[in-house]
Amino acid sequence: MGERETIENAPLPCTRESLAHDLRKLGVEAGMTLLMHSSLSALGWVAGGPVAVILALMDVITPAGTIVMPTFTTDLSDPAKWRNPPVPEAWWQVIYDSMPAFDPRMTPTRRMGKIAETFRTWPGVLRSAHPTDSFAAWGRYAEHMTSEHLLDYGLGEGSPLARIYDLDGWVLLLGVGFGNNSSFHLAEYRVPNAEQTMQGAPVIEDGRREWKNYREVEINDDPFPEIGAVFEKTGEVRIAKVGSATARLFRQRPAVDFALKWLMNKEQ
Repeated sequence: MGERETIENAPLPCTRESLAHDLRKLGVEAGMTLLMHSSLSALGWVAGGPVAVILALMDVITPAGTIVMPTFTTDLSDPAKWRNPPVPEAWWQVIYDSMPAFDPRMTPTRRMGKIAETFRTWPGVLRSAHPTDSFAAWGRYAEHMTSEHLLDYGLGEGSPLARIYDLDGWVLLLGVGFGNNSSFHLAEYRVPNAEQTMQGAPVIEDGRREWKNYREVEINDDPFPEIGAVFEKTGEVRIAKVGSATARLFRQRPAVDFALKWLMNKEQ
């Protein structure tokens, strides 16, 4: 939807204050550890755009809490495995040799939306160093969330997702559905004997750029909307409007546990 259509379909502009009001009404509270996936366009017309959204969320969470957003860079990966779209095999070695290494300060997000892309460069925000599966965080546990993000199994036990789980944190889907819920990936990593694969990316090691191969689990987000729809029936999900967007708020731990049981049942 273009900006003209957004204006025509919005009854009033969203503001920092109105968004904070809607977030509190949904159940977002000061001191929460909160992982947010978001769509700016779903909110309607926002005075101040992504900056106003981030300020509103910080107003509600306060520095006593922690805001986490995914800042994934899936384009920094093995070109031999690219499918949407693929690149010619003749290009692969050029990419291996020349793709700039991941830099938490400079490398932009890919397909994460304007809010996450704005958040990653925000003053006081820290970003983990995983070349494809990084997260950015602000607030009380920002350093804990982003330090020592292990290269192997980037969305598994050595990731910020597992730290949110340990802290019994929350997930906010702001204008996006369960297909965007990265926490379900943590459940995939916890499936016994999950299928393994290898991935690669350019990283900085000992001050030098290096193409590094690392271990991963074969992940698949295709069933996430179905898992989320069934999870909603448990009553664990709060649903309300934030601006013009449908927002979902739920604790991450029961969602991951539910997804793990669902995936294991499908394996049988």
